[in-house]
Amino acid sequence: MATHLFLFPAALMVSSIEDEFMITFPYTTKAIQVRQPLGLFYVVALPAELLLNVAFSDTMKAAARPDQNGYDLDGTQRVFQPKRLSQIGGYIDRQDSAFPNSIILAANFRTDGLIEDEEEAAEDVPDEQLSAQPRRWFVTEHDDGCLSLTIPTGEKLAAIIDGQHRLFGFTEIEHQDRLQMDLLCSIYLDLPKPYQAQLFATINSTQKPVDKSLTYELFGYNILEEPASQWSPDKLAVFFTRRLAIDEDSPLKGKIVIAPKKDTVLAELSAGAGWRVSTAVVVEGILRLFSTNPKRDTQYLLSPRQKERSALHDGAKDRSPLRELYLTNNDALIFTIVLNFLKACDFEFWSKASAGSFIFKTVGVQALFDILRRKLAAAAYGERDVSIEFFRTHLHPAASIDFAGDIFKNASGSGRTIIRRAIEERMDDSVTSAST
Repeated sequence: MATHLFLFPAALMVSSIEDEFMITFPYTTKAIQVRQPLGLFYVVALPAELLLNVAFSDTMKAAARPDQNGYDLDGTQRVFQPKRLSQIGGYIDRQDSAFPNSIILAANFRTDGLIEDEEEAAEDVPDEQLSAQPRRWFVTEHDDGCLSLTIPTGEKLAAIIDGQHRLFGFTEIEHQDRLQMDLLCSIYLDLPKPYQAQLFATINSTQKPVDKSLTYELFGYNILEEPASQWSPDKLAVFFTRRLAIDEDSPLKGKIVIAPKKDTVLAELSAGAGWRVSTAVVVEGILRLFSTNPKRDTQYLLSPRQKERSALHDGAKDRSPLRELYLTNNDALIFTIVLNFLKACDFEFWSKASAGSFIFKTVGVQALFDILRRKLAAAAYGERDVSIEFFRTHLHPAASIDFAGDIFKNASGSGRTIIRRAIEERMDDSVTSAST
């Protein structure tokens, strides 16, 4: 009798939740920040229904049925086990179902790669023409020190690193109220894809033997080291970024961390000697020097079998300034250009800037990489002068700008453009004055 008295109110409570439960965006929930050697991630509880809407794997995604009664899977079944999904669905329907282990997600990704801010995707579009609707997931620190994660839209912008069978098992359930079940999630923001592959391989190889082809299918990266001549653009960019993070000669030594591009903790550290920049920012800055479409390049290199990067000569045209160096495996020269440019930035900007300068922050570092890509990389390569002095000479006219001023305080993509344009104007004025 006592048992019935205990279960009856619980059943009523579930029914009440089912009647009132509805996901709306933006969706905000409390988060816990976790710091580990690889970088920052955030632990949250998210309903299964929300995850089915916003998450995907490289081979599979869930789509709501037209009658809104459950979900169907869309995509190839090559790396999935349908029988296993059915078994998991049956377990979810049980009264005692539980998933205490976390699903690992890489947020701010589409199926074709890391999403950019609208301003990053179209740098020359006037601010008033840009969409005001944010898409990127972000974490906010409140006055009481607590954190919250915000998911602005229902777009599929979270790549599943681990736990895809667990999540997609919810497409096989009979009791639709189970879609309201909270699932523990560990979320990395802006984690570059090679790191996703590394994390997936590491997690699974420590639990049970991993089929190497599975990692290959899911991420497009072998877990074994391949020759540098076969490296995709983003793998090369990650290699350079890791080197810049530890090279004694690098101005970014000890300053590159795996963290969101707009992390509040990074903002606090982005002043004086303690400034930091995220891995994603550096990877993207380098990557765009030799690829305008890294997803396309990677697919070309891996289909139908792995090729040397020189094969991209026969692929789509690409106007990135150091493309030819990438295709001819001249990685040493690419790295020298990047390193010497960063040294020039240190001389002309970072070493002279006040603690509150935005040249230290994400938008400032992004703007400097934009200058390298748009103005200086091709010129240095073409003039056969990749010296620190070459870059200092071109950057010096902008060295007197006070990037701590109010005009630079927009931490969004438009702040990045304001900084870039301010530097470009000084550089252009200097060239004009010299020519007259």
